[in-house]
Amino acid sequence: MPVVYHLTAAILVAGMLLFLTLKGMNLYTRHSKAVVIPDVKGMQLREAALFFENNGLRYSVVDSIYSKEVSPGAIVDVFPVAGSKVKEGRIVSLTLNATDVEKAAVPDVADLSFRQAHALMQAQGFSSIAIRYVPGTYRDLAVAVELDGNELEPGKRVPLASALVLKVSNGGVDVSDESGTGPDGENRE
Repeated sequence: MPVVYHLTAAILVAGMLLFLTLKGMNLYTRHSKAVVIPDVKGMQLREAALFFENNGLRYSVVDSIYSKEVSPGAIVDVFPVAGSKVKEGRIVSLTLNATDVEKAAVPDVADLSFRQAHALMQAQGFSSIAIRYVPGTYRDLAVAVELDGNELEPGKRVPLASALVLKVSNGGVDVSDESGTGPDGENRE
């Protein structure tokens, strides 16, 4: 019989220890206390910082990208996502919109074919590319890139939204009477 009493006491003590451990963990981890992450996309950092500080959250800027959809310096992305429940003191990761416009280096297009030069400029991210024929020996040979009438040095960083002009050799032919299309039928103006 003493074995049964000892076994019963051991089971009761183990049960009590398990119960106290689980209750202690609930208190320690603040199991039922949570803060909801607000939708701060589009807000300036200083506005969102007030909310985070008032709710016991911390924040960290982890990245910066360029987006036309929000103002410069505004929050573009939040992790954990808006609506998530997190513990007080949690670090919220923020991605901000760059304060400067997105720029890229002008590629060296001299002595490339029109198609190569145009494709290279598009690969860099430039989308507004006009074509202008200039006197030259070889037809459809890229000569240079201009911005506002000034030739750009290769490697110069300019905004991606800039209206660039790709100067192309006319091969000694007057192209003013032509349709303004390239060898592939692509509109060049």
